[in-house]
Amino acid sequence: MANTPAKKDTWIFGYGSLMWRPGFSYLEVQPALLKGYHRALCVSSTEYRGTIEKPGLVLGLDRGGSCKGRAFLVAAADIKKVMEYLHDREMVTNVYKPKFLNVRFDDGRTVAAYNYIVRRDHRQYTGKLSVTEAVRLVRQGIGPNGTALEYLSNTLEHLDEMGIAEGRLHEIYAAAKGGT
Repeated sequence: MANTPAKKDTWIFGYGSLMWRPGFSYLEVQPALLKGYHRALCVSSTEYRGTIEKPGLVLGLDRGGSCKGRAFLVAAADIKKVMEYLHDREMVTNVYKPKFLNVRFDDGRTVAAYNYIVRRDHRQYTGKLSVTEAVRLVRQGIGPNGTALEYLSNTLEHLDEMGIAEGRLHEIYAAAKGGT
């Protein structure tokens, strides 16, 4: 939060639950592309969508590739409150490293947006799992915010609405639902 510009409107990039449940007021939302990182089921959820005994699986922004998501513009007057809220929501176990990275909008504009990048050195980082292992964690993940399966379903619903193809996530979801 030390890098946060407090005196101007600030963009925040959402690639998972922030896309469909930001939890804060914003002035504008834009489809956005982040290069250098991709959306991956690579975070063991022990707080929200699982427990320490039976972790679930949630998304992180991991190195490589690119990620389409949504960027939310937060008013300067609200940024301190929003950043505190996001810190409390996303940094419970410090599995992410917050940082500003450039995102590009469909209209060609590029802006710096606040992102949560998964920390590969964190105990909750799973790396790339087999479909079988990802399905197992998604199926078992039940926590105070619901199931990992609901989380994945909501995320895919919003990605589909935006026309973003995530074949591997759909494959994991179908198998976790019992489709394969």
